[in-house]
Amino acid sequence: MTWLEAIIISIVEGITEFLPISSTGHMILTEGILGMKTNDFVKAFIINIQFGAILSVVVLYWKHFFQSVSFYLKLFVAFIPAAVLGFILNDYIDTLLENVYVVSVTLILGGIVLLFIDKWFNKTSEDQTVSYPTAFKIGLFQCISMIPGVSRSAATIIGGMTQKLTRKTAAEFSFFLAVPTMFAASGYKLMTNYKAITSENIDILIAGNIIAFIVAMIAIKYFITFLTKHGFKLFGYYRIVLGIVILALLVLGFDLTID
Repeated sequence: MTWLEAIIISIVEGITEFLPISSTGHMILTEGILGMKTNDFVKAFIINIQFGAILSVVVLYWKHFFQSVSFYLKLFVAFIPAAVLGFILNDYIDTLLENVYVVSVTLILGGIVLLFIDKWFNKTSEDQTVSYPTAFKIGLFQCISMIPGVSRSAATIIGGMTQKLTRKTAAEFSFFLAVPTMFAASGYKLMTNYKAITSENIDILIAGNIIAFIVAMIAIKYFITFLTKHGFKLFGYYRIVLGIVILALLVLGFDLTID
């Protein structure tokens, strides 16, 4: 992995991780365009820079992480479904991840859903407190994002809106839920690739985390503002276009397989 590749991948991760556009789909497209060769360090790098993105949520919303014990309990309740299902289906999920056709199709289908989501769930409750039942239901929606290309952010935000949360409240809870979910998933996968991180490449890894952290902070701030004012349609159209682009590249013979 070159420094330029590391910088580009880190920027893509920071922008896409918390937006409802699938970071997986963008990683596939980016690696394909750059012609990157996958090795143990590349796998470890892509996994590890998620920690930088996670930290951006903690820094931006640090007050929420000190407000009450119930805040953590609700996150735990929401985290349980994905944790259990992810542990059971880990190998199957990895197999799906290798199928780029699945990613492209789910990008398109998810985009179509986002075009109409504001009309389907436009009624909000006056009480925007996330209850334990609501947290668990959002956690169930998060399980859908185990299908590559669905987008964890999109699934959990939609889950929140089905429970009559506003777009902003649903998005913020999605960010909070990303902390334990991404930390657990990334930590688990990093354990299998940690030997690839050496004194010779640790500087690239540190820089990647810093870049992902800064870019994710900017992306989250602008996303909340945009989402509150304009809704999901633009993201829906973008997902559809991206899915079609990936399909077109596959038809033209580009090898976008994740090894």
